[in-house]
Amino acid sequence: MLRPEGILALLDSRSFGSIWFWVILTLAWTMAGRRILGVPSDVIAGAIGAEPGPEDDPAALTLLDWLSLTLPRWRVDRREGAILLGLGSFLLTTLAILGFGYGLEMAQALVLLVLPFALLFALELRLARRLRAVLARAEVGQPVNEAGAEAARLMRRHRAVIVAMSILAVALTAFYGAVWMIAHPFGF
Repeated sequence: MLRPEGILALLDSRSFGSIWFWVILTLAWTMAGRRILGVPSDVIAGAIGAEPGPEDDPAALTLLDWLSLTLPRWRVDRREGAILLGLGSFLLTTLAILGFGYGLEMAQALVLLVLPFALLFALELRLARRLRAVLARAEVGQPVNEAGAEAARLMRRHRAVIVAMSILAVALTAFYGAVWMIAHPFGF
């Protein structure tokens, strides 16, 4: 029969000392910046320079088409949002208590990995709501070039936030991991 000490010992492993943790952390943040709401970066870059004019810019049209296909996936109503918030808060709190309350290295590493992505998810939901408004204005009659440039500007700003978050998250995780390894050289 498994005792609680056995389960806690199973969860405790050398996360900060494992190369796999650092590979996952690096890959996760690299992949987070490659697409914004499912739209590739080159599509966004092409629509940034859309000039107002009588003809519709193909790059702005392409961006608005991408948004019309990807934004419905980012629609979360109040009930689903409450469930996501409650479940996410419960899981992160559980990991934080296991990690920082009971000193489990793996739980600490998971908190440092998952918490910034939870914040990024909330920011992406906010961006999707803003872009839905831009797309709705384009459908009603706003010029395509203007709507595409506005959407590209919002997405470019969001990408800058992702880059700043990734630098901060990796730096803080590396600092905390180094302090952990110095304080616990043999994993105890």
